[in-house]
Amino acid sequence: MAIESILSNKMRSFLTMLGIIIGISSVITIVSLGQGGQNTITGEFDKIGASTVNLTVNQTKADQSDYITNKDIEQIKNNVSTVKYVVPVVSKMGVAISDTKNKRASITGSSVDSFSIDNTEFIYGRGFNEREYESGKPVIVIDEVSAKAMFGYTDVVGKTIKIGNKKAPVKATIVGVTKLDMGPFAGSFDTDSMPAIITAPITFVETMYSGEFAIDRLTIMATSKDKGEEAGNGAKNVLESRHNKRGQDIYKVENALKQLDQVNKVLGIFTAFISAVAAISLLVGGIGVMNIMLVSVTERTREIGIRKAIGATTNAILLQFLTESLIISLIGGVIGMILGISGAYAIGSFAKITPSLSVTAVVGAILFSSAVGIFFGIYPARKAAKLDPIEALRYE
Repeated sequence: MAIESILSNKMRSFLTMLGIIIGISSVITIVSLGQGGQNTITGEFDKIGASTVNLTVNQTKADQSDYITNKDIEQIKNNVSTVKYVVPVVSKMGVAISDTKNKRASITGSSVDSFSIDNTEFIYGRGFNEREYESGKPVIVIDEVSAKAMFGYTDVVGKTIKIGNKKAPVKATIVGVTKLDMGPFAGSFDTDSMPAIITAPITFVETMYSGEFAIDRLTIMATSKDKGEEAGNGAKNVLESRHNKRGQDIYKVENALKQLDQVNKVLGIFTAFISAVAAISLLVGGIGVMNIMLVSVTERTREIGIRKAIGATTNAILLQFLTESLIISLIGGVIGMILGISGAYAIGSFAKITPSLSVTAVVGAILFSSAVGIFFGIYPARKAAKLDPIEALRYE
């Protein structure tokens, strides 16, 4: 009887389901993409590895003499047994100028080991070598997007551009072109307006920015994943000892895993908030189910009276209308689940995010839609069940 009633009013039944469909599909899409985004970010951190930490100079408290020197780096390498690589890092904003293009540039001065820590993927050429690093040779590595923007093609090894301070850029030779993996952000930016990403020997960067140069960051890779924090703290102790700054909060160690936890917490809160907003449509859908079922009870008053007159019990009438409400909500939940999964993959393919679907989310969607149907169907079903058969038969 419940299914026959639903099929006899297909359009009304579909419109009744619509709120449930929208609510379930929205929640599944948002949760799947949110979890997929977290997994993508976690994957990027895994590339760096739990063994990698950053040691930075607190510039608000540091004196000029507190900044990191080459002797500091040597002492860290020689005295901290858990350290595998110590890479000095200096970041500067400047320009990159070719014969046909002038771009802003993010210039990072570093050492040879930076390519090992970052697992840099070269499309063409190579990273600068130890000899070029020691001599401060004007060689650079550039990303593929900037190479194409500046030359019209990506195989630009051997080409020269001017980089550095806008007032006095210096000519440098490109020795390598790296793959630029923008992950979930691919397609989200105008790449032509993005700054060129350039890595150069820190010794070369020092000559370009001689009056504004100080090493304020070290990237440290430990000998194993469980030694990252120990290696960072060991390096910090060396610096505090050499600069006589113990307990003064001049040097700070940041573990990539702690940064990952913070990012995931923010993403989790954001996903939960958006999901809660989307779930409001489920409440609206439930109210819609109740409203239509009340209309249905009114329209079928005589039918209810006839059924009761020929022996239908109060519980039978209650169960019929409750079943109708449940079936409508359940079908809406299944359709919403299918649309939600499809929407998650469609948006994910555009945003370069792989949605993360869990059995818990799918089962939860079905159970929740069923609960909505039962909860909002109880009142109409009870109203139908309590109708007096004599009064119902008189209803026109």
